[in-house]
Amino acid sequence: MTIHARLRLISYSQELVDGKPLLVSSNCNPIKGSKFEPAGHAFHSAALKLLGCEEEITSGEDQKVSNDKEQSYVPSYDSYRSKGKKKSGSGDKEQDHYALLGLGHLRYLATEEQIRKSYREVALKYHPDKQAVILLAEETEAAKQAKKDEIESHFKAIQEAYEVLIDPVKRRIYDSSDEFDDEIPSDCAPQDFFKVFGPAFLRNGRWSASQPIPSLGDDSTPLAEVDNFYNFWYSFKSWREFPHADEFDLEQAESRDHRRWMERQNTKLTEKARKEEYARIRTLVDNAYKRDPRILRRKEEEKAEKQRKKEAKFLAKKLQEEEAARAAEEERHRKEEEEKRAAEAALQQKKVREKEKKLLRKERTRLRTLSVPVSSKHLLDLHEDDVEKLCMTLDTEQLRSICDKIEGKEVVDQAKVLRDACDCDHISESNREHQEHERAKVKQNGLLQSNGSVSVSGSGKKEKPWGREEIELLRKGMQKYPKGTSRRWEVISDYIGTERSVEEILKATKTVLLQKPDSAKAFDSFLERRKPGQEIASPLSTREEIQGESTHRGAEGSVLKVDKSEDSSGKSPNKNADEAATNSSSEQDVWSAVQEKALVQALKTFPKETSQRWERVAAAVPGKTVNQCKKKFALLKENFRNKKSSV
Repeated sequence: MTIHARLRLISYSQELVDGKPLLVSSNCNPIKGSKFEPAGHAFHSAALKLLGCEEEITSGEDQKVSNDKEQSYVPSYDSYRSKGKKKSGSGDKEQDHYALLGLGHLRYLATEEQIRKSYREVALKYHPDKQAVILLAEETEAAKQAKKDEIESHFKAIQEAYEVLIDPVKRRIYDSSDEFDDEIPSDCAPQDFFKVFGPAFLRNGRWSASQPIPSLGDDSTPLAEVDNFYNFWYSFKSWREFPHADEFDLEQAESRDHRRWMERQNTKLTEKARKEEYARIRTLVDNAYKRDPRILRRKEEEKAEKQRKKEAKFLAKKLQEEEAARAAEEERHRKEEEEKRAAEAALQQKKVREKEKKLLRKERTRLRTLSVPVSSKHLLDLHEDDVEKLCMTLDTEQLRSICDKIEGKEVVDQAKVLRDACDCDHISESNREHQEHERAKVKQNGLLQSNGSVSVSGSGKKEKPWGREEIELLRKGMQKYPKGTSRRWEVISDYIGTERSVEEILKATKTVLLQKPDSAKAFDSFLERRKPGQEIASPLSTREEIQGESTHRGAEGSVLKVDKSEDSSGKSPNKNADEAATNSSSEQDVWSAVQEKALVQALKTFPKETSQRWERVAAAVPGKTVNQCKKKFALLKENFRNKKSSV
């Protein structure tokens, strides 16, 4: 194609600044229009064809396709209105409001000022009064009338387009029904992510209720901005209206109820379309989030960090186990060493003790050998028993000292040395017994002994133990005078009435009241608390007391007689003691009628399944123990069987 520099193919509008073209981006597809003047490359081609610089190649098939394209129209606002479907003056023919006002290149980006300015220009150009000259070119009246109707219809369409686009609500409905690419990218190469999804987000951002929308960014965008971007789109709020082709025309309602039913049906259709729109936006955001290289890198980093922490935790646990095993091994070695040293020390001590025992036996044998002349002659009333006692009470050094003193001396001197040793031994033994007696006395009286001197521990008064009745009174007093009572503890002390101090009561609440009852004494406490049974009127206790007194006197008399007989005849009282024990046991086995009756009644009262049966039976029978009751029961059973067998 040849280029002619003398031809000015494109003329610029006065709206453009400094003759530079105004580049406008749009998110919608190219507008399909009919009978519009060519622009851009089409204008160049048309101009060259008119000048004869390029051959016009047309075919019938191409003309048919172009005619079909010219007859296709963009759906107008009126066909999608939700409140009423009022058709324009052009009949069923749908119109493009932006194209009528000359704003087809801007569409939804056109401002209110641009709409007003374009409307003034178009209205002035296509006003019926301005188009009167065209009517003169027509020859017939019918043609003139048709041309006039066409001019008026076109002007009405311009006015209607202005009314729709200047009203924000109507324009939003019209823009919502305008042609729009709803396609959602599903997959792309990692390097093409921003090229594929960036325009998609920019295209759908026109429906956002909050402007401006955040940008998708690039590969170097900080993660904070990326998170803000996806948070915005996951909480996306759209202003898009959803007029439907099958909606009911409210103006065609026959009654009020019919109109309300139409409104409900229209609302259902609108809500369904709104849900589908939000699902489409959510699909777009999910697809982008799954393929965003920045999110994928962060997930990989988090996964690596998690794996690193897991490995570090595993290594720490392994080191801890190894440290514990090492510590256990060291402890085992230490215990083995200690046991080995203890065994060696015990063996050494055993050898030392054996050696000391051997030396002690040697010194004892030496003392016995040296003291034979003295003990055989009984000098200074010394016998073999005295020498043996010295051998058993003195240690090795003392025995060696005595042996050294008596060795090589006369028999009389040896006897004196042995007598002195025996006297010293008696004195030391008596001192030892006296010290033990004093120590026991000090312990019994609550005294403390330190450095061989006994000192009284004190000035402090010993606390009196709490009885069962006092504990019960303390519990009742605490319940009767709860927290908040004025001078509570003094009042409880007066309530108990045993002159207990406040400090003792406070101490008892923390110690005595918190003690659990002794299960071993549970039956005794039960017997004490239970109501006394019906007493049997019998002089049994009186006879027992009298019998006990007579027995006691008889025992004393028998003891005196035994002592006298022992002094006189020197016989042992063992025989008399056995006889007395036999008599006492025979007296205890004697059962009166009242005791037998009490035993039978107790056996009936406490059957075989009763816990602690025989203790309860013995408690119910006066003057008898558990063993005596068992023996009597066995005897009664045997007598009953004998009677039964004889019968």
